[in-house]
Amino acid sequence: MFAIIGIVVVLGAVIGGFLMEKGQIAVLVQPAELLTIGGAALGTLLVANPLSMLKKIVAGLLGVLKGSPFTKQRYLNTLKMMYQFLNKVRKEGLLSVENDVEKPKESELFKAYPDIMADHHSMDFLCDTLRTAITGGVEPFDMDQMMELDMEVSHHAETQPIDALTTVADALPGLGIVAAVLGIVVTMGALGGPPEEIGHKVAAALVGTFLGILLCYGVVGPLSSNMRKTADAHNEYLHVLRVMLLSFLKGSAPMIAIEMGRRAIPAEVRPSFDEMEKGCKGGGASGGDAAAAA
Repeated sequence: MFAIIGIVVVLGAVIGGFLMEKGQIAVLVQPAELLTIGGAALGTLLVANPLSMLKKIVAGLLGVLKGSPFTKQRYLNTLKMMYQFLNKVRKEGLLSVENDVEKPKESELFKAYPDIMADHHSMDFLCDTLRTAITGGVEPFDMDQMMELDMEVSHHAETQPIDALTTVADALPGLGIVAAVLGIVVTMGALGGPPEEIGHKVAAALVGTFLGILLCYGVVGPLSSNMRKTADAHNEYLHVLRVMLLSFLKGSAPMIAIEMGRRAIPAEVRPSFDEMEKGCKGGGASGGDAAAAA
């Protein structure tokens, strides 16, 4: 939502300033220039990326328009879910959650948190790590290395479409110059005609440069920057899961593991200790269990 508001503010400020200087808005409406720049930008994107990457770019842009899912409430739900899960493991053993891990979509524990279930990458990260832990024979240090490697690969995959979109943004000013040069070529062919016609063609050529720069720094560039922040937020979310899992695998009580995870949450969305404790105790664990775990 904020991305849409930001784009509207950018366009509104630019057009508003133009109108304040008695500019004619119709001069900025140049379909040919927009087609040249937009078509060339789309073409470079198609040339440089496979279809799978294009789908990721579209998905990333739609995600930006929806806003980041990694809110304070999302983290609270995660802490609550992990407390229930780890408490079950502590009481009944790792084998008690084997069905939950193997078939998370059928797990009553996981199904209670649809917002987390919808994040397939995070669920795969969690379940794959727990599958390895259930098989046994893997030291916590090696498990930590495994999770770190998984996070690096996941983050690299998430930043690839961002880099592709950033490349397009960087190319837009140059494509605007291409459109402007073509406009000048057309203008040179009209020399000797009415001054009004020549002036219109020169204005159209300059609009090409204007559109290229505006789309780069006012629309596409900020969108790719927002996508990068979302990718970083997802990596931070995986890090919180990693901290909780590693702490528990090292022998910490569930509540201690959850507190370790809470401390790893970014400050702007980190729940307080009281919020975490209230959420965990209200998630099916009794006050006595929570006190014993702590």
